[in-house]
Amino acid sequence: MEFLAACEEMAEQVGTAIADLVDTEDGDQFIRMGADGTPTKKIDQIAEDLVVEYLTTHRLCKTLISEECGKMDIGGEKGTIFLDPVDGTYNALSGIPFYAISIAYAEGGVVRKGFVRDLANDETFSAELGKGAFHNGEPVTTSSTSLLEASAMSIYGRKFDPANVMDLGRTVRRWRLLGASALELCYTGCGRLDGFIDLRGTLRVTDAAAGILICTEAGGTVTDRDGLPLHFPDEVTIGRCLVATNGVLHPKVIEYLR
Repeated sequence: MEFLAACEEMAEQVGTAIADLVDTEDGDQFIRMGADGTPTKKIDQIAEDLVVEYLTTHRLCKTLISEECGKMDIGGEKGTIFLDPVDGTYNALSGIPFYAISIAYAEGGVVRKGFVRDLANDETFSAELGKGAFHNGEPVTTSSTSLLEASAMSIYGRKFDPANVMDLGRTVRRWRLLGASALELCYTGCGRLDGFIDLRGTLRVTDAAAGILICTEAGGTVTDRDGLPLHFPDEVTIGRCLVATNGVLHPKVIEYLR
């Protein structure tokens, strides 16, 4: 099955299944500790179970790596899918309309297709390696903002220690913390944000794989905090720092972070 069409079906199923759990105590029920070491809530488990069943039935990949279940064999011939069934769980459970499902497909260690569906606002972001990025089927590009003083960025410092981003935070015009990294990467790709910077060291491949492809295919630049290529292990317990910008601002942002 074609990847994007399959993702559309999975997103529709997940969106319908969790609709009655958003902003409820029922959805907030603790199920277990997830493979990533964070609590799995009922809303996460229901979303992941639906996707796992779909992938297994259609054998869309050989391996699934997901935030809740970790790594599992799906039975397909090739490829790995990175899944975050509900990116922005806290937002969903608090009634904040900014959460998504994120799905990326990789072969040979390279992410080739990415899909992010904003489940609160019914927006779809997608990309295929070498073929550009799209919002609801229309091509998108990053912003042309060239001055940090005119930029809008989503910036996360280490917990209880924002000092490592304060110089940058004082320079940018607008500082946002939106709470769903997959969408924040997509927002950078389509020019709604000029950058997304996460220095907590907790961003995992399942959070970022699809969004990174969408951002870079739209013309953005994504690196580690030193401006070097960013590599995620196929392991949900290991996090990374990430710097994503419209490309034009990237050298300036890295300079501030240094």
